[in-house]
Amino acid sequence: MSELDVTNFIDSQPSLETSWRSIILLGRNVASYKFSLAQTLLEYSKKDSFISLEELALPFAKNICSHLKENEKQITSTSSKFLEYCKKYNAGSVSESDLQVQSTKLGFVNVIDAFHNVSGGEVVRFFEDTRDRNKGIILTDNYYKLYENEQKDNLKLEVNSRWRLWETAISININPSLLEINADQSSQRLFVINENKKRVDVTSSRDALNGYQKGKCFYCHKPIQILQGFENSCDVDHFFPHLLKDKPGTRNLDQVWNLVLSCRDCNRGPAGKFGKIPDIKYLNHLLKRNNYFIESHHPLRETILNQTGNSLESRKQFLQRVFDTATSYIPTAKKWTPSETFEEIL
Repeated sequence: MSELDVTNFIDSQPSLETSWRSIILLGRNVASYKFSLAQTLLEYSKKDSFISLEELALPFAKNICSHLKENEKQITSTSSKFLEYCKKYNAGSVSESDLQVQSTKLGFVNVIDAFHNVSGGEVVRFFEDTRDRNKGIILTDNYYKLYENEQKDNLKLEVNSRWRLWETAISININPSLLEINADQSSQRLFVINENKKRVDVTSSRDALNGYQKGKCFYCHKPIQILQGFENSCDVDHFFPHLLKDKPGTRNLDQVWNLVLSCRDCNRGPAGKFGKIPDIKYLNHLLKRNNYFIESHHPLRETILNQTGNSLESRKQFLQRVFDTATSYIPTAKKWTPSETFEEIL
């Protein structure tokens, strides 16, 4: 088996949701501007396809201001004139109109050019850059199709989750190789322990995991919803059953590498998985999913490397060992598979 390339996440004929997710989930971000622009575009509600930089500037800056209140680190370099204005706005020393002026002037210098670039190539465009003609952008048909998609609410949550993970990873004063992002089973939140040995909640497990499953159930590939209270709302499932968490050889099952999103039918429906072990073909899906996190330089990269191994071969061996050990505890003749499957996504 060869190393996975992050561009494998972009299909030969990718859906609009896949293209959008590749913008958010793939790549090495040096600032939070791409996240803010994505969030601003998803919140845009006017029908006019032209958006001037002046109109875009205030919500773009305010999204960053909101994150600055929780985390002052929004760029990997030492300073940013634009971020300083955002901090001054939060402190009450500059007005909203001043923030808008400075955001228009400084906020979009690089992000509009870079927005659609993924892994050295360009995905389908959700807007066209018209700054040279009329100081703005024009939303494309792709944007409006995406906006009307059933995954729209999921996409908003995924942007914020990726943003929270990224800003936490660059702000904690811990060597990246030692960074551990943990999962809380009861609250279904991801958290880290900072340099002062204090817990810092980062984001929802659902929000962090969903993008890499393209908004589909891990097992049957049916569309799922992150938000709870809907017919297709998802569950966070332990691939290897949680009941094995204290057994030798299958400890630490609450960690990210073992968590997937499942539809309710697959997790706890009449023919659901419950405490069963999935068929071994899903073990390869889990390996691929974990490698997407690693190869895309997602903030969960170091955590999964630490938990499962530094090479693809070592990660494969790790999963095989856990699978064999779990089977010795639950020696069923036939492993679990869903009663119905839809289009495969991994």
